[in-house]
Amino acid sequence: MKKERTAHRDFDLSHFEGNDWIAGVDEAGRGCLAGPVVAGVVLVSNAFYDGEWCAKMAREIDDSKKLTPEKREKVFNTLPDLAAEHNAYFSTGIADAREIDAINILNATKLAMRRALEKIGEMSNDLVMLPLKGQNDDLFSKTDRAALFHQTTILVDGLPLKSFPYEHSAYVGGDGKSLAIGLASIIAKVTRDKLMRELDEKFPDYGFALHKGYGTERHRAALEKYGPCELHRRTFLVKLSGNGENAHDDQSVFNLA
Repeated sequence: MKKERTAHRDFDLSHFEGNDWIAGVDEAGRGCLAGPVVAGVVLVSNAFYDGEWCAKMAREIDDSKKLTPEKREKVFNTLPDLAAEHNAYFSTGIADAREIDAINILNATKLAMRRALEKIGEMSNDLVMLPLKGQNDDLFSKTDRAALFHQTTILVDGLPLKSFPYEHSAYVGGDGKSLAIGLASIIAKVTRDKLMRELDEKFPDYGFALHKGYGTERHRAALEKYGPCELHRRTFLVKLSGNGENAHDDQSVFNLA
C-alpha cells in the first residue's frame, strides 16, 4: 500500500519521538446557545499512518467546519473499517447545558475532553497509557515514569488547557494541521449534529435539526416566542440579551424566569 503523504500526516508523525500513540482531541458546539458541548478523541498508533484506511482517507480529513455534512458523514461512516485495523480507538465525551451553566463553557469543554480521554483509556484495556500530570511521582523513577506515562502524545486543538489532568500540546487551528485532531473534530461534529437532530424531535419548536443550537435568526425568533427549554444555556442567553439593542430587564427578551 502506497503511503499517503500529506502535511497533516507528517505533522503528526513529527510528534511521535519514540512514543507509540498519538491522541487527537477537539470539540464541537462550544459557541452554541443550546445543547451540549461534545469532545471527540482519536487515539492512533504509528502503524495507523501506514495503514490502508489512512492511505485512502487522509486527504479527506480537515477541520470539520470546512467540510460539507456529506463529506463529514463519509469519513465518519468509514470508522468501522479503521477500527478493524486495530491501530485506532475513538470516543466522545459530553457536557450538557446544565453543566455548562454551572462551571462555564471553558471548564465544561475540558470536562467533555476529560470524559472522552477516560473512555479511550477504558477502550484500550489499559494497553495505552495516557500522560497524567504528576501521576505516581513517589512510586516511579524518572525513567520509569517516562516509560509508563509518555507512551502517548496528546494533541489538542486551540490554546493550552490550564488545570487539565493530562499533559498535552495545543495548537490553534490544530484541526487543519493534524490528521488526528482533524479526525477528532469530524467525530465530535457528526456526533453532536446527530444528537441535536434527535433532540429536535423532543423540542420541535426551536429548529435544532436545522441550526444545531447555534444562534441563527430562526433560533432567536423561536426563543423570543417560546422562551428557552431545558437544552438552552441560560448563561449564554443572559449574555446575549444583555448586549446592545437586546438589553432589557433582568429576565431578558428570552423570558428566563
